[in-house]
Order: sequence, then C-alpha cells, then structure tokens
Amino acid sequence: MASPSARSPARSEAAIVTGAAALSAAAFAPLAGHRIGLITNQTGRVGDEHLADLLRATPGLRLTAIFAPEHGFRGTAEAGASVAHGVDRKTGVPVRSLYGATRKPTPAMLRDIDLLVFDIQDVGVRFYTYISTMGLAMQAAAARRIPFVVLDRANPLGGADVSGFMLDTALKSFVGQYPMPIVHGMTVGEIARMIKGERWLDGLDGLDLSVVELKGWRRGMRWHETQLDWIPTSPNVPTFETALAYPGIGLVGETLVNEGRGTPHPFLRFGAPWLDARIAADALNAAALPGARFAPLRYKPRSIPHVAADPRFLGEEIPGVQIEIADASAYRPLDVGMHVLAHLRKASRAASVPLFGKLTMFHATSGTKRLHAMVERGASGSAIIASWADEAERFRRRREPYLIY
Repeated sequence: MASPSARSPARSEAAIVTGAAALSAAAFAPLAGHRIGLITNQTGRVGDEHLADLLRATPGLRLTAIFAPEHGFRGTAEAGASVAHGVDRKTGVPVRSLYGATRKPTPAMLRDIDLLVFDIQDVGVRFYTYISTMGLAMQAAAARRIPFVVLDRANPLGGADVSGFMLDTALKSFVGQYPMPIVHGMTVGEIARMIKGERWLDGLDGLDLSVVELKGWRRGMRWHETQLDWIPTSPNVPTFETALAYPGIGLVGETLVNEGRGTPHPFLRFGAPWLDARIAADALNAAALPGARFAPLRYKPRSIPHVAADPRFLGEEIPGVQIEIADASAYRPLDVGMHVLAHLRKASRAASVPLFGKLTMFHATSGTKRLHAMVERGASGSAIIASWADEAERFRRRREPYLIY
C-alpha cells in the first residue's frame, strides 16, 4: 500500500499552519480574559503539544471545561460506545461528554463558559459525527449568547471532490445532520459558516461565529500533500489511507460484509465467506478505477478491544479483497465504494445469500433510500455514480459563498 508522506510537526506546520497553530502563535490573544470551553479530542494538537495543555498554561484566560465527542477526549472509545464524563488527569479540567446522555452542551455545562472553541480534525465525510457535534454545540452557544470559534484544519480528502447522494431530510440523524453530499469538500470552518448561513439548524441567526483560518492550504490538496502528520481521528481511522477509503467502504460496512474491522487495515479490505475473491478483484481491476488496485486475499477478523470488539465474521477466515491506493491524489473513494457494492450484490445473488440485513444504518449513512434500491435492482457502479452528478453539482455551487480557501 502507498504511504502518505510524513514530516515532524515543526516542519509540517511551516508548510500548513492550522487554525490552532495560528492562534498559538498569537499567544492566544483573542481568547484573553475569557473562560474557555474547548470541544476537542486527541487530534487537537499544535506540534507535539495538545491545545488543552497550551490553553491551561496560558495566563490571562481560563480553560474551564473540555467537551468530548464520539470516541472520547483521547479518542479510544469504539464507534457508537457511550463516552462518560470525567476529569482530564493532566490539566485537572472537567471533561464533559457530548456522546452519552446528551449530544449537545446543556445550559448547566455552559454555566461557567463565555467562549466556546472547536478544534477537531474531521475526515471530510457527512456521516462522520464530528461535524454534527459542532453544529449542535453552535446551537447551544447561540442559545446562551456565547461566541463560537472554529479553529480550522485541512480536509484530508481535499476540497475538489464533491460526490455522493445529498441527504434526504427525512433521514436526518446524528450521522447525517446537513443537506450535503457524502463527500462535501469543505473544511470544518467552511461547514460552520454554511450551517449558519443556510439555517440548517434553528436558532443560529444571532450566533457570534468566527473561524481562525488555515494558512497554506489549497482546495486541491489531499492530506499526503500537506506534509502534516496524521493523528488517528478515531480507532478505525489510524492512517490517512483509511480516511481516504472510508467514505466508500464505510457504506459497504453497513451490509452483511466485513469491511476490514478487526484487522490492522479497516476500510482497506472487505470480505465474506461466500465471496469469490479472485473474481471480485479481477472485476474491480477491470473497471480501471483511478488510483486503485485490488488483490484477493484471505483474512481473519479478530476482536480488538476499544477498536472492533465484535467485528463481522469474528474468528472466521474469509476470502476478501485488499484495496491498494496506488495514487492518493487520483483515488475517488465513493467511486470505489459503488463499484464494490454493485459487485457484491451480483456475487451475493450468485451465492443465494442476502447482502443487506437491517437497513437503518445503511439508509442513514447513505442519506437516501435510492442507493439501496439501485443496488437491489442490479445497477452498475457507473450508473450509481452518474445518478448523483446533478445534485452534487448544485451543492458545489451553493457552497461557494461559504468557502474560505
């Protein structure tokens, strides 16, 4: 598999300066005199240090609370696992969960806060929940008349690829809050501006929203071109390559197929006992998908605590297909995902086994019931991709007033 380039934090931030790094370089002057609530996780770093530690050590401001999204403040909770309240042992600051009894800061949580700061590395996919956390926190801040500051970070998938079905608002959920395509090509700062400007959530008209911008990032850049080090954004996204594959194979994972969970390569392989891996790999290679190659293999999903405790086909050696990202700049994750889904439907029918089980999460992540219907009808990967072209282009035009870079 190809590996993204990596450099030390000091060298990488000379090329791309994150919003957090820019604020740190200004000695956090815009935050002076405020009681700060920080919405962050393990990705909220400036070089070798965590932003929470830097804020705690800065005179003239007070870090009064840390708010933790899905996977927790340190990013060690498995997907969907409830996150508990606690205290950060290093700073002594209370950690308040936004992925437990509530997913929005309550008035009680905000009582000792007069500025909310959001600093989380996103992966550029609508159904990754950090942008849902951000929007709900913006709503809570607006209700309390608390200014909201987004420290912007690069979209790992870049800003050029806009693809996938638009969210059907009837399917709105925590894994799909906003009417955007699955791959939206926006930074979190740009999304925050669009959430407010398009009134995607109620009560945001009076929100005092500001974005501390990135420096040096261009829309065409994917992560491997930024020279920034990758910090795992969640337990099953340990590398940039997994983030790049995630939009497409994440959807495959909502079928009755293993998507690499329970292995060191989540979202970079898929398999099932009934799959003819050689035929699948040959068919996908014949599709000549940009930047992608496919190879048959056999693998055994295992239980990995806090990562994949109970993956599909646990302990069973199954045939599968390994995805090699040969060119990260050319790779189109949803194109791969749709061709994989189309082939899996053909293969499952040949084996007389179901491809889909309960459809709730498949519909929620795809954001539409059209995808399931097309796959069930036997539509090709190319036909599925073509079906969203117009809506993706309309979104591309609609987002333009909110773009920063």
